[in-house]
Amino acid sequence: MGIFDRVSALFKSNINDLISRAEDPEKMLTQILVDMRGQLVKAKQQVASAIADEKRLRDQADAEYKQAQDWERRAMLAVQESRDDLAKQALVRHAEHLGHGQQLEQTWESHRLETEKLKNSLRDLNDKIEEAKRKKNLLVARQRRAQAQQRIAETMSSLSEKSAFEAFSRMEERIEHNERQIKASSEIDDEFSGDSLQRDFKQLEKGAVGVSVDNQLLALKQKMGMLPAGGTTNNKAIGSGAKAAEDVHAEIERSADEKKR
Repeated sequence: MGIFDRVSALFKSNINDLISRAEDPEKMLTQILVDMRGQLVKAKQQVASAIADEKRLRDQADAEYKQAQDWERRAMLAVQESRDDLAKQALVRHAEHLGHGQQLEQTWESHRLETEKLKNSLRDLNDKIEEAKRKKNLLVARQRRAQAQQRIAETMSSLSEKSAFEAFSRMEERIEHNERQIKASSEIDDEFSGDSLQRDFKQLEKGAVGVSVDNQLLALKQKMGMLPAGGTTNNKAIGSGAKAAEDVHAEIERSADEKKR
């Protein structure tokens, strides 16, 4: 089983375990991302180890090629010195190192291709984790909206017509009843408490105030020329109380009739 096959198997196992427990979605998604990052760290370590092996093979192949070049140079030196026996031995060593170098290079090339695949898989895993992070925020927002809608629905279902709304109606009726009681109590206190003589004089004073206002209106109309001058004499003759008020109104009406003629 390859590196990413093991990572995928472990990741799927963790996901299935979290989903089967059906815990808080936000916590579950956060835990999934934590697990994914943990697996990413392990995968990076494995890829780094593979890259190190690739470099080691490359160095070994290069070292063998260098040894082959050195023995070839020695063979050439032996030929120059007329030592064909040494030249032959040097060429044998040259061939050995050259063969080892070629074998190592083939192994390195295969390992390099596998390492490139691991790098691409690692990039894909990293991209998927970044995408999962973005999706996590979206999913959490959708979950919170769903929870809010559920709470609203539960609240609305609990507010039946015979519960909270009836309580408001009963409270409104109770307040109106209290207001009527207070108003009735105040009327009773005003009528059946205190000095009745003072109340009678207050009523007379209110009537006098009304007459005084009528007199002021009559005087204002005389000043504006809307009434004849004799209105002043009639005004002085006006008595107090309800009779005086009737005379004032009669005078105003008479003046209006004269203007119409």
